[in-house]
Amino acid sequence: MIIKNAKVFTDGCRFVKKDLVIRDGRIVFGAAPQENEEVLDAKGNYALPGLVDIHFHGAVGHDFCDADEAGLQAIADFEASKGVLAICPATMTFSEEILNGIMDVAAAHKNEHGADLVGINMEGPYISPKKVGAQNPKYVMATNAEMFRRLQARSGGLIKLVDVAPEEPGNMDFIKECHDEVRISIAHTCTDYDTAKEAFAAGATHMTHLYNAMPGITHRAPGPIIAALEEGAEVELITDNVHIHPAMVRFTFNTFGDDHVILIADSMMACGLPDGQYSLGGQAVTVRGRRATLTEQEGTIAGSATCLFDCMKRAVQEMGVPLESAVRAATLNPARSIGVDADYGSLEAGRWGNVVLVDDQLNIQTVVRHGEVL
Repeated sequence: MIIKNAKVFTDGCRFVKKDLVIRDGRIVFGAAPQENEEVLDAKGNYALPGLVDIHFHGAVGHDFCDADEAGLQAIADFEASKGVLAICPATMTFSEEILNGIMDVAAAHKNEHGADLVGINMEGPYISPKKVGAQNPKYVMATNAEMFRRLQARSGGLIKLVDVAPEEPGNMDFIKECHDEVRISIAHTCTDYDTAKEAFAAGATHMTHLYNAMPGITHRAPGPIIAALEEGAEVELITDNVHIHPAMVRFTFNTFGDDHVILIADSMMACGLPDGQYSLGGQAVTVRGRRATLTEQEGTIAGSATCLFDCMKRAVQEMGVPLESAVRAATLNPARSIGVDADYGSLEAGRWGNVVLVDDQLNIQTVVRHGEVL
């Protein structure tokens, strides 16, 4: 396939008008046209890399933690239709027994169509019981390196991120012991500035859904957010225009830099469906518009009902984030953060031919997966 007349997002994180050539599912440059090669005229549209979501829970009535292959495939197909072509879904806080089933389904999944399953984000159960958010407090536990290794083996090495509240007893030791085996993210935490600094020094590199389920910034207690800034951590942002005020989104891009920000959806099973009653981690959730909350705790946000593409679009159109910065934060940065950037997250030679063509209003025109139009 040749995609012509597009404004292509390059690794320099800018748009350049050039042709994209895809052979055997991969992007190549400098190749001569072949006989009977499919030509796709992009008509001046933007060509974005396929988006990479490293933190979401489900969509279209299915949850990753259902441990159901048909549900996982339905999620993958929906995400691909929305331009998200690589997924690293998140678990919830559960027992090892329940997590085992989730790992088994993920390990057996074949990336034959839809978004490719490229990893697992283990969001629980090593979190603070005081900052559970929409997680189930019943299953919160201290870190356990051997448990993590059993789960990792069961998943076939798919676990890319493990979330940890570093202030909980024993959790700092886990960071020190396991940071060379998996990326460690500070999450669902009551940690102060000094403990967060210690956690980054011990090997943590990531912050889960920044600002949510963690202490904020004050002038006498700067907290983990300032520690993350000083240590050059990568930070996730949910830009559904529910979780974070647009001014704080701009503040984050301006202070951390667009090379350290990762857009995530944190979507739950209601994504792609109308308002109603749903569930997350075994707890009832009510969805009204963009807002998903625990049914029994209306003040507790329970993930989002927005896919990553729409989060990226809102960051640009409703929050004042430059297009190039938002695209980078939804493609290249997340791919690098979990170590899959040799295959995903950019339109450079050798990567999968995953391309999303959008118009000037960021409406999806065409999605190309592995060189084939969906």
